[in-house]
Amino acid sequence: MNGTIKRIVPERGFGFISESHTGQEFFFHRTGVELPDIFENLREGFAVTFEEGASKGKGPRAERVQAVRGNR
Repeated sequence: MNGTIKRIVPERGFGFISESHTGQEFFFHRTGVELPDIFENLREGFAVTFEEGASKGKGPRAERVQAVRGNR
């Protein structure tokens, strides 16, 4: 899936991604960010790819989050 980081809370280690086609919001945790990207380098507005993961009843969750090349 493709999306954009809508909000990131670095001090708490999580953020939210807006999916590109539907606008659906996905929660992501720092542990769901794939290497070589690291959570601390992600910024609001960055384009990312991700997979939908298990939500544990709290709404959609993004896993395997990777920044798209060319973000600044």
